[in-house]
Amino acid sequence: MASEPRSHRDVRYEPDDRPPLLLTTGLGLQYAMLAIAGIIITPTVMISTAGGSDAYLTWAVFAALMVSGIATMVQALRIGRIGAGYILVMGSTGAFLAVSVSALEQGGPGLLASLVVMSSLVQFALATKMSLLRRIFTPTVAGTVLMLIPVTIGPLIIRKLNDVPESASAAAAPVVAGLTLLVTIVIALRSTGIWRLWAPAIGIVAGTLTGGLVFGIYDTQRILDAPWIGVPGEAYLGFDLSFGPEFWALLPAFVMVTLVGAMDTLGDSIAIQRISWRKQRSTDFRSIQGAIAADGLGNLLSGVSGTVPNTTYGMSISIAELTGVAARSVGVCVGLIFILFAFLPKLVAAIVAIPGPVAASFLIVVIALIFVFGMEILLHDGLDYRKSLVVGIAFWMGLAFQLDWVFPEYFQGAWSELLANGMTVGGLTVVLLTLFSEAAGSRRKRIRVGLNPDAYIKLDTFLSEFAAQRKWSEEMTVRIRAVGEETLNILMGHTVEHQPDLERRLLLIVHDDGGAADLEFIAATDEANLEDRMVALGNWATGGSIEEMPLRLLRHYAASVRHQQYYDTDVVTVRVESVTAA
Repeated sequence: MASEPRSHRDVRYEPDDRPPLLLTTGLGLQYAMLAIAGIIITPTVMISTAGGSDAYLTWAVFAALMVSGIATMVQALRIGRIGAGYILVMGSTGAFLAVSVSALEQGGPGLLASLVVMSSLVQFALATKMSLLRRIFTPTVAGTVLMLIPVTIGPLIIRKLNDVPESASAAAAPVVAGLTLLVTIVIALRSTGIWRLWAPAIGIVAGTLTGGLVFGIYDTQRILDAPWIGVPGEAYLGFDLSFGPEFWALLPAFVMVTLVGAMDTLGDSIAIQRISWRKQRSTDFRSIQGAIAADGLGNLLSGVSGTVPNTTYGMSISIAELTGVAARSVGVCVGLIFILFAFLPKLVAAIVAIPGPVAASFLIVVIALIFVFGMEILLHDGLDYRKSLVVGIAFWMGLAFQLDWVFPEYFQGAWSELLANGMTVGGLTVVLLTLFSEAAGSRRKRIRVGLNPDAYIKLDTFLSEFAAQRKWSEEMTVRIRAVGEETLNILMGHTVEHQPDLERRLLLIVHDDGGAADLEFIAATDEANLEDRMVALGNWATGGSIEEMPLRLLRHYAASVRHQQYYDTDVVTVRVESVTAA
């Protein structure tokens, strides 16, 4: 039930806390070290594959670091309605590589910029109207996409494990990778306090030193050749506003990848909320809206500056879980370090030179935790037969297409690019199956009323007729009528207290789920979350104010209560079960 006591996590610093400056800076460097290679390598691969100039490559890497820094800080600070308010590191995404290379080959940087800017508007639209898409962007979708992230980046990890010079010893890769993994895991499992915080960094340092001193696989020449301070000498030049055939041919692919990125961000933002507080809280969907909006801002800035789009990095969740530090100040520090690195090519080179097996070993720890987070979200949301079937099929479809198990000879050209990503296929599958499951279920009944005293009679009559049509028992009828009355009492109380002069409207949607009733109350938003307020009442505590009585009665009659708060809409979903079904 949603009203049960929440578990406590081993969190040293919550989002509102301020860790010591030394710890904040150290963790900021740790995040940056793990993300900066991906931020730099992605535009490098994109431009070199498309045959772009060295001047454009230098600019694109500089812009990618700047945009990632700005977007990461916005995610942490939550400026207005943009940003999650948590540590969500932003960086270049490889999901756009294939379509970005096509854009550069067909129209150059101008076409790429126009497509990225246009697709970023999709994310702003999703963030603004997410309440209307709540049946698509669900915890089921988020959990499945999170579980598919390891599937998608698995091939990259395998290649990184063997990413050593040809002249290196055959033992270099396995020894360095094994040592990094061993040190990280042992310190994380056996240590507490400050040593646990530095487990990932110590593992990386141990692996890098071994690779450099014992096997000579640390690329020092790259560092020597790089200048200490550098600013690109040639900036990106404008947009392609001709909107020719190339633009319209590539736009659907960019939009599709953007939607997948939004689902990734949704999963990351749910997961980071779950591990950032000592006492588990209800998912704040306004934070998710902010995270997707910040993702859109990052892509907009990427398009304006002519570099590859970015997205949230799942390792943000893993490191916060591993270290127990979720303070927003760390996210701000990471963003500032990215911007600083943009002007320090030699420091960037030192991080990029970290041996591939070292990076791959830490990624193994990261993706293992991401997979578990995905399962945790699914389990917390509740897995019935339908959801289990949807998740299982979607996961294996994503895995099969990622590994080219499903008739690869029939999927060539544009289809090959679209279906080669396990997250794309799995995400689309879970969305389509979820929508089908919703459509195939029992028909929903709905009623619209004003949030005023007249609504009591209208809702009670509506629910009584609904129960009579299904020939439910008198006890079940009493339960759903009571739930309707008490939920309306709560919503009416907010109307009187917070918005006395505003006529608020309420939409109630009810459907029969195998003898149980699901009631969905949709109204204008309010600041208080019912789930958290019900937990605050305690386990059947006695006493309390008159204002608490509707909450106590709702808790008595409902099997579960879920409160999804968006910027423009408040959605309260209540499940009522009969005594025999409960």
